[in-house]
Amino acid sequence: MLKRLRIKFIIVIMSVVTVMFASIFGLLMHMTMENIERESEQMMRSMLFRPPGNMQMPKPGNIPNMKPDSKRESIPNNKPENEPPPTEFPNTIRLPYFTLTIDSDGTITASDSDYFDLSDTEFLRELVTAAENSEKQNGVLPEYDLRYMKSDSRHPRLIVFADVSSEKAMLRGLIRNCIIIGLLGYAVFFVISLLLAKWVTKPVEKTWREQKQFIADASHELKTPLTVIMTNAEMMNDGCYTESDRSTFLGNILSTSKRMRGLVESLLQLARLDNNQTQPQYTRLDYSKLINNSILPFEPLFFENDLILETDIEEGISVEGDKDRLRQVVTILLDNALKYCEPSDNVTVSLKKQASNSMFAVSGAGKPLSKEECEKIFKRFYRVDQSRNDGHSYGLGLSIAESIIKEHHGRIWAESENNHNTFYVSLPC
Repeated sequence: MLKRLRIKFIIVIMSVVTVMFASIFGLLMHMTMENIERESEQMMRSMLFRPPGNMQMPKPGNIPNMKPDSKRESIPNNKPENEPPPTEFPNTIRLPYFTLTIDSDGTITASDSDYFDLSDTEFLRELVTAAENSEKQNGVLPEYDLRYMKSDSRHPRLIVFADVSSEKAMLRGLIRNCIIIGLLGYAVFFVISLLLAKWVTKPVEKTWREQKQFIADASHELKTPLTVIMTNAEMMNDGCYTESDRSTFLGNILSTSKRMRGLVESLLQLARLDNNQTQPQYTRLDYSKLINNSILPFEPLFFENDLILETDIEEGISVEGDKDRLRQVVTILLDNALKYCEPSDNVTVSLKKQASNSMFAVSGAGKPLSKEECEKIFKRFYRVDQSRNDGHSYGLGLSIAESIIKEHHGRIWAESENNHNTFYVSLPC
């Protein structure tokens, strides 16, 4: 599942990159082509509508031959070898161009053409015919690699031609650069997407692993009481047992069923806390009084287990929270102390106010916990000492307490020092 999730994540990222690159490069090509075409037409228009006496224009750089097929060879480039750099027109691009003037009798005269041998009258007439056959005032003749602009309103008529082969070469270079940049960008983004996919799916992987472990642990915990119930039920159906034995089997089934119900209820409570299905009923409550009232039922139990319960509860501490859930947290911590603290020792319960927080603590002597165990004991079904399990504990109490405290925007943790284990609960006052 995680592998498919990573693949989908990479596909999404690369699809976004594809759309982004296509949009950027497409917009770049479009703007470049429009800019070249606009500047070329601006130059041609300045030539077309210049004063009649100013017919010689400055010369641009090298001009490629423009005639198609074999006709290209008859138009050599006549630029002198040591000619000084041409003067640039303001707001124009430097393109090869020439002007054809068509008199009323059809005579064609070429000007601004020192770069070309335009003595081929037949070829010039082909250019004029191709331009005049077009309904557009300006356009491109692809077969000649020429852009034209007509001035039919002037007499004599003028047609300006500009070579576009340099434009095409520049666009081809731009496309080549875009492809190279695109491929490099693809490679970089692919590596980044691989790293991001691993990073993004880490929480999912952790949750998935914990969920599988949770299901395995829950199945194991449910399997034992179900086995006990089935075994006792089969023995009840065996006719060789007396009524007294059957009564014992029935009692075993009943007690095991109650323990299993407790496990199922704890699992359901954890599921509801994880999914926020039940919202806590927040009220302003006397936290000191709640803890004192929660301790009272445990005093005889501690006395029976030869434990001394000491309290240090500061009065008048109030918090915002759910009364029943906070009482459950106190009960879970006291129950743990009752089960795991060493006999003939003191268990201390304290509540103090520290700055803007309340600090509730339950401390007692017991098996020292390592730093790693202090973190693991809040995991579901985790028990430090399996031998101390009385069959009523499934290692879910501290997980439930942690979920409740997090729900109240507080913090719960454990510390072990000098053979004393202490559980702390910090809540905002």
